[in-house]
Amino acid sequence: MYNKYYLNHLQELESEAIYVIREVAAQFDRPAILFSGGKDSIVVTHLARKAFFPARIPMPLIHIDTGHNFSETIEFRDKLVAELGIQLIVGSVQEAIDKGRAVEERGINASRNELQIVSLLDTIEAHKIDAAMGGARRDEEKARAKERFFSHRDEFGQWDPKNQRPELWNIFNGRKRMGEHFRVFPISNWTEMDVWNYILQENLPIPSLYFAHHREAIFRDGTWLPNSEFLVLREGEKIEMKYMRFRTLGDITITGGIESEADSLEKIVMEVSATRSTERGMRSDDKRSDTSMEDRKKQGYF
Repeated sequence: MYNKYYLNHLQELESEAIYVIREVAAQFDRPAILFSGGKDSIVVTHLARKAFFPARIPMPLIHIDTGHNFSETIEFRDKLVAELGIQLIVGSVQEAIDKGRAVEERGINASRNELQIVSLLDTIEAHKIDAAMGGARRDEEKARAKERFFSHRDEFGQWDPKNQRPELWNIFNGRKRMGEHFRVFPISNWTEMDVWNYILQENLPIPSLYFAHHREAIFRDGTWLPNSEFLVLREGEKIEMKYMRFRTLGDITITGGIESEADSLEKIVMEVSATRSTERGMRSDDKRSDTSMEDRKKQGYF
């Protein structure tokens, strides 16, 4: 007789993600991990750490710096990179603007979010990255639901949702022509709830922005936008002090928060389990049009 071996739900997801990460290391010459400082990229980085332990993660982290980041996110990023002892590659949106590669938006709803496309593609080309792993999940948004684990990008960095490769039995085809690359999403099958349960299980450090805290904010388009030097007030808007947290992190000008009392991982898990709205619903960049995410992805977005 032999003992039966069972994996619970999180263990199955972890095992699948680690398999994908190891496939990337095996099939590509210059892979990297796209790191935003958000919970999903933190989980992917932790999984990569597990995948290659006790060795260091054998690929750099890439962060596209909009110049409009939360200061807490940058501090967390630098502390984690120092702890891991791996290379950090930073692509600068401000540098792209200064070089005339991107044009700064103007107006009340101005954002640098879409400008990340140019900086990301320039960074991938400059460092000859042939596979960039990210923390996108299919449950986040309808465009991301169309993604496979291995997402092929052409020589212009563009994504064609109608021309994706089959992944039967999790057999991945990483073949590419010169100039092409892949985006890879190891936690595609995870949900927001899975991510938080995993963070709780592994006791992963995360930016303080995810926990409820006092912050100045304005209410706009159904969400609380944090006050910052980049925020342009509309007529009649007023800054209020709110006890709030963020479900997703991005550019400070587009990342909306929610009123919350969740100041611990356990409370966040309880809160997420009861919510009926998506985390991307707090992002104003996704509200510009019904196809805003897919349009950006076709151009080379994350």
